[in-house]
Amino acid sequence: MQSATQPPPRLAVEQPAVAAVFPTVAVVGLGTLGVGLATALARSGRRVIGVDVSPAAGARALAAQAAQATEPLANGPSAKPRFTVHTELRAAGAADLVIEAVPEDYPLKLALFTALDGMVGPATVLATTTNALPVTRLAAETARPARVVGLHFFHPVRAMRLVEVASSVLTAPETLAAVTALARDLGKEPLPAGDRPGLLADGLLFGYLNQAAAMYESRYATREDIDAAMRLGCGLPMGPLALLDLIGVDTARAVLDALHQRTGRRPHAPAPVLGQLAEAGMTGRKAGRGFYTYRAPHSGEVVPDELTPDGRGPLAEPRPVASVGVVGSGTMAAGIAEVCAAAGLPVMLVARDGAKAAAAVDRVAASLGRRVARGRLDATERDAALARLRPSHTLDALADADLVVEAVVEELAVKRRLFTLLDAVCRPGAVLATTTSSLPVIACARATARPADVVGLHFFNPAPAMRLVEVVRTVLTGDAAHATAHALCAAIGRHPVDCRDRAGFVVNALLFPYLNDAVRMVQEHYATPAEIDTAMRLGGGYPMGPFELLDIVGLDVALAIQRTLHHEFREPALAPAGLLGQLVAAGCLGRKTGRGFHDHGRPR
Repeated sequence: MQSATQPPPRLAVEQPAVAAVFPTVAVVGLGTLGVGLATALARSGRRVIGVDVSPAAGARALAAQAAQATEPLANGPSAKPRFTVHTELRAAGAADLVIEAVPEDYPLKLALFTALDGMVGPATVLATTTNALPVTRLAAETARPARVVGLHFFHPVRAMRLVEVASSVLTAPETLAAVTALARDLGKEPLPAGDRPGLLADGLLFGYLNQAAAMYESRYATREDIDAAMRLGCGLPMGPLALLDLIGVDTARAVLDALHQRTGRRPHAPAPVLGQLAEAGMTGRKAGRGFYTYRAPHSGEVVPDELTPDGRGPLAEPRPVASVGVVGSGTMAAGIAEVCAAAGLPVMLVARDGAKAAAAVDRVAASLGRRVARGRLDATERDAALARLRPSHTLDALADADLVVEAVVEELAVKRRLFTLLDAVCRPGAVLATTTSSLPVIACARATARPADVVGLHFFNPAPAMRLVEVVRTVLTGDAAHATAHALCAAIGRHPVDCRDRAGFVVNALLFPYLNDAVRMVQEHYATPAEIDTAMRLGGGYPMGPFELLDIVGLDVALAIQRTLHHEFREPALAPAGLLGQLVAAGCLGRKTGRGFHDHGRPR
């Protein structure tokens, strides 16, 4: 083994000209990731040597390359990629760079690198695609520690821009320079990452995916509702269970197991359902069956199976809803009132006083005006919606409403007092709904003499733009009230997802632990907020990074929700990160104060 204290032989290209960086690359392991890597490298004009013990895997890789052969290449339309496949590892001996994309198993990767040490040239770089195993240990156990590096690409390689470049204390600077240049030549954004479990993106992503699997396993919500909630509630490109199928259930389980071995954190302990699916051969898209069923192996087309909702369901007959009441004067109350009025329902908007009620109506009018200006609504429709909206400062105005939604401050005592008053004012049979995102709906229901008529309707902000509504049924909610909530969602063009009455429901129970883990990552000096935001936008396809989102939500709001989750589940990993509490105590609440994890200048 080469001593780490001896200067390593210099790479052929120390300050690389991009066109000359690694002209021949070997990819060992032609699974989903390996095929994506081989195709991207070949399309850049490099000679690519694909290696896999399975002839079928090699055939799939060649087919994937052929499918893209008619598209323009990076170095000109007439250039032809050179891509060959082999079943013997010694074919990689001619490569300037070898990238392993084999299963996430440390002995397997070490055996591969040890074998390559005797086959490749002294200047050849060995790269591992691991996102959970220790790069430093792997490097130290090879004969070329200065030339071992982590290159964590994201799937699908063609679409995802991020490449995490994981170095160790043994990695030579010229190795980093060369692989960084390669990533840029492939049109990727290289992001330096230390040798830590999960690096940056997957350190956050896999805990979230694991929690979603556990949520499904507990039958808290259906697979369709969990995925729809995160797509529609957070703007994610794919729901967590569909993403697990894309990654590979067995791969995700192996990654989580490796993370858990290194961190010991319970969120990284693989949910049992992952093991059960993997052992049954239901490993996701590549097998044609995972959480969902697909048209064929390696197909992305979901087909109905025995778990697919039939669209009829066991819902009872809903009660008629000819008019709606909304209590509150803030952004959420105005948004719900706008959505209902625009859908053709008469709306009574009740605030604490006449001035607040009028201001809420003005907020609705301004929002509708913006929709007209953007061509999403015509002036006649705007005027009709405003005509259906009536303001009031007394709860007595809700006496004839068929369904009343409260959107007041997120304090249980305030909501309970309001529900007691609504119970006295509203007619028998009227459904009473709370928009709480973290408080127990049952506590509001028990403040009335009609708990069977109380349901949660958690809208997302801004309500006119967000299609998701979490329909929260308590142990006392009646079938008719539940069905009426679904009917209202259909009438106003919103997508309902059912969940039971526990802290966080679906979205917040998955979202805020992820945000809290991101804060903890900064607290422990893993990376900066900007680096983590970049990792999740480019590596996870998220519309914004966790710290961008935290600053929009408000750090005080995030802290309160995280405290509620911790109190409900008593899970140590859910304890709010200390840094979050410190920033809130300092008055750094995000955009509304002008400063949070990022500096926003003037408060908004």
